[in-house]
Order: sequence, then structure tokens, then C-alpha cells
Amino acid sequence: MNTILQADQSLVLIVDDEPFIRTQLRLSLQCEGYQTAEAQDGREALTVFDQLHPDIVLLDAIMPDMDGFDCCTQLQSLDSGKNTPILMITGLEDQESVDRAFEVGAIDYVTKPIHWPVLRQRVRRLIQQSQLQQQLEAANRELQRLVTIDELTQVANRRRFEEYCAQEWQRMAREQLPLSLILCDVDFFKSYNDTYGHQAGDRCLQEIAKAIRNTVKRPADLVARYGGEEFVVILPTTNSEGAIVLAETICSAVKILAIPHRNSQVSSYVTISAGVSTEIPGTDSDFQAMITAADRALYQAKTEGRDRVKPYSKQSSSTIPIYPFLP
Repeated sequence: MNTILQADQSLVLIVDDEPFIRTQLRLSLQCEGYQTAEAQDGREALTVFDQLHPDIVLLDAIMPDMDGFDCCTQLQSLDSGKNTPILMITGLEDQESVDRAFEVGAIDYVTKPIHWPVLRQRVRRLIQQSQLQQQLEAANRELQRLVTIDELTQVANRRRFEEYCAQEWQRMAREQLPLSLILCDVDFFKSYNDTYGHQAGDRCLQEIAKAIRNTVKRPADLVARYGGEEFVVILPTTNSEGAIVLAETICSAVKILAIPHRNSQVSSYVTISAGVSTEIPGTDSDFQAMITAADRALYQAKTEGRDRVKPYSKQSSSTIPIYPFLP
């Protein structure tokens, strides 16, 4: 393998079993300012590709052991190879070979003997197209992130919450597994804003969101800002007991922040209250009832004195707690 590395140039992987052809290609491309890496057969090409992630592959169609068609197929199966253009170089000009090249994933082809101006033009065009495609995909990913993230707190927004909740509700309905929801509200937040100002209120929400996000560990769990000073956590495959423990941990994490709140009626620091609901979804139901249940449990937590976790039960209007709580 012969490799020349320069950070500001596109990298071209040359795959050909003939050393003379590889040398011609390397010199021609380096004159155009490209980096080059070489492989003498398909198997070596897969190894080099996985190590260097080139911007384009120039692939000889006819090689011993693994030909260019099989190599192209395997490159396309790699996660890093899905968006890398492959230019097939072939001495075959029959329609069947050309069709096969495109079928296995080649973007374009040139024939031997190589017409060098044509090759250079096609390499330049394919690299530019690939770069534009990558920029477009990155922009789309960022746009998708922006429309699903709450700008202030950087957790999921209400829209993303509802999409994900509906998705997980259906998944849990199919698998007949529990789905839990924690609805949190910052205690006496209006008083906090009135006392410290709205900028301090924004910073307070940011710190609380960060504390909740750092407490919720599983990738499948989602933390979202539900609105104002309310946050919500979706917990797939989580029973009521597990959700209650996590809700209490979240409340403790917010207390540990020790954000001063001199006008709170329950603590000298900012606290939150939480309502918890759990359902094994039915196929003919939706998640709105679970949100309503968590909201009722949250309301009861507040009426009982705030700074606590309350699970929902059908007897939630009663003043008798259904579950014991940690102090």
C-alpha cells in the first residue's frame, strides 16, 4: 500500500492489480492535487477503505481472487461506504458489464485505455457531488434536530415528546410491556421569576433540564420540556416501581443543584414535584390518558405540599397515599 496524506485534499483510493496502471493513476491524480492511497486487489481495498475512509474509489473491474464487482458490493455494505462514490475502471465495454457495474453500486465508469482528461473531470465531478450531498444531509440532520429540540433547555420539545410517546405507546402495545411517564413541575417558579428575574429563571430551567437529562441514563428514555416550567420523561419497558424510584432520584438531583429560592414555601432551594403514571397500552387506546393520569398525580403532589413524587391511582383524589414515599 502506498499512501500520501495531506489534510486539505480529497483522498482517492486506487484499486488495480497492475502496478503500472496504479502508478499512472497516482501520478495523474497527484498532479491534480489529490491525496492517493493504493490497493492491489479487492481484499486489500476493503482493509484500506475501512482505515482511511477515502472520498472516492477508482476500482478496476477485472482482478484475481475478488473482482471489482464483488469488491464494489462489499464496499457498499459498509456503513462508511454507503455515500462514497465508486468509479469503475474496466476494459469491458459490453452492455452487460456496464449494467452490472451500476447494479453493484458504481456511480460511473471509464474504459481502458484510460482517457485521462475524461477521468480527471469525472473524479472532480463525483467528489463535488458527494461533498454537496454530505452537506445537504448534515443540514437536514441539523434542521431535524432544531425542530425537535427546545431552544432554551436543549432537551426534546413538546412536538418531539408527542411523536415519541405515540411511537412508544404503539410499540409497548404490540409487546404488551409497561410504559411509564414522569411529569415534573418546578415548585413556585413564578415566585422565582418575580424574585430573581426572567434571565435567572431561564438559567434555572437550563440547570434543571441538565440535571434531569444526566439522571435519565437509558438511550430509549426521553426527556422533554412539556411547557413553561414543566418537564416530562418517557420510560419504555419500565414498571411503576422503577418509574417512582427514578422520579425520586430526579427530585434529589434538582435539590443537589442547591439553586437558592428564598421565597419558596417548601425549601430555601429550588425543588420540583412529580407525578408518575404507568400503563400497559392497549391496541385500541392512545397515550393521552397516561398524560392525564400523570397530570392528576402531579396536581396531588402539589396539593399535599410539593417537593415530592406522587404515583397516579384511581383513588388519587383520596388524601391517603397509595405508596410510601421517601422523605
